[in-house]
This record gives sequence, C-alpha cells and structure tokens, in this order.
Amino acid sequence: MGVLAVEAFRAVDPVTFEESWSTANIGTITGGAYARAYLGSLQLSAVTAVLGAVLGLALAFAVARSRRGRLLRRLVLTASGVLANFGGIPLAFAFIATIGTAGVVTALLTGPLGLDGFSLYSTTGLAVVYLYFLVPLMVLTILPAIEALRPQWREASDVSGAGGWQYWRYVGGPVLAPPVLGATVLLFASAFAAYATAKALVGSSVPLVTLQIADSLSSNVVVGAENLGKALALGMVGLVGLVMVFYTWVQRRTSRWLS
Repeated sequence: MGVLAVEAFRAVDPVTFEESWSTANIGTITGGAYARAYLGSLQLSAVTAVLGAVLGLALAFAVARSRRGRLLRRLVLTASGVLANFGGIPLAFAFIATIGTAGVVTALLTGPLGLDGFSLYSTTGLAVVYLYFLVPLMVLTILPAIEALRPQWREASDVSGAGGWQYWRYVGGPVLAPPVLGATVLLFASAFAAYATAKALVGSSVPLVTLQIADSLSSNVVVGAENLGKALALGMVGLVGLVMVFYTWVQRRTSRWLS
C-alpha cells in the first residue's frame, strides 16, 4: 500500500523521461474507460452481494431449522468451505464446459428452456459464476449468527401474545440485521476484488477495474503512463478499505448483540 501511495503520484515526462510528482494519474482514473471500469465493478459487486446474501440467508435458515440437525449442518458447512474457496481459472473452465456456448448443459437445454438468449461471457454470466462462491461464503458467515438466536426470545414473544411477524419485526430482525449487513459487505468486497475468474471468462469485454489494472501493468503501456495501473490499484484499495472499516464497525455491534 505504501508503494502504491507513492508510485501513483509519480509521472514520467514522455519526452525527457524525467520523473516528477503529479496528480495526473489520479485525475485520469476518474474519467473515461477507467471510470466505467470502477462503475462496472461496483455494480457487479453490489448486485451479486445482495443476491448472494438473500440466497445464502435462505439456505442458512433451512439448515438451522432442519430436523436432521448437526449432520446436515456439518455437510453444508464442509461443502460451503470448499465452494467458497473454489475460484479462479478452474471455476471459469467448469462453467464454460457446463453452460458455455458449447457446454454440456447448454447443448441439452437450448430450445426447451430458452437458454438461447443467455450468454456466459457477459455481465449476467459473470454474476452467475460469482454467486457460485458468494452464496457458500454467506452461509459460512451468517449461520453462527442465526444459531445464536436464543430460543428464550421466541418463547417470551409467544407468551406475550406476539405473532411471528412481530417477533421478527421487533426481536429477531433487529438482532440479525447487523450480521446480515456485515456479511453482505464482506460479499461485496470479495466480488469487487475478484480477478482470475473474470479474466479467464470475459477477458476485456466487461469493464472491471481489476482487469484494467492487469492491462495497465502487463500490456503495452503508453510512455508517461507507467504508474496508471498503480493509481487504479490505489483507488481500489481505498474503496475496499472503506468497505472493511464499515464491516468492522458492524461486526462490533454484532458481537455486542450476540454476546
């Protein structure tokens, strides 16, 4: 981070090749294709974080309320631990071989289910792939909070004559809100920082800041713009830092409620 903070403000004269301090790189990344890349990453991360939170929360509730109890919980947590860490190029290849243009499932379902209009190599397809590891991550994060809801709270609510909606409105909902919000923020940060899967799946066809950073550091760079990729990375670190500060604050409130 220290290197990024220094190098992002260095500029090279394209004629004399002399280095100087400048905010030109920071100004460049706030407009044009770079601004679209930031916006694309923010939109994709926000959508997948919300969808992953909703689906993961529903799955976690199903596991917590299941009659099979501990066995199902261990199975789901084990599977979630594996899937939440299964990403990068292997994940992209798995989806390409399954629902890609010539994938096995695509060949079977094209026509009957209208799969013709779906493209894996788009923002929508990338969102589907992201959900593959975001939903298990949500389950791992939120299940302990769900199981920390004390049965005595529900019993006291029933004795007081409150219905199910009132219990969740005044007791369960406020208690679960901080951990759910914190887990959603964690999903957002995870999706925002993802790179290898997007690179292998969509290349440069979808504007994402992680892909722009890779192009700036590895492709042919214009003279005088050598540190542009570092400025992009610094902006990304700043955004993720803000997200994680908010996540830490939410986690403190969560621990206070559930202690």
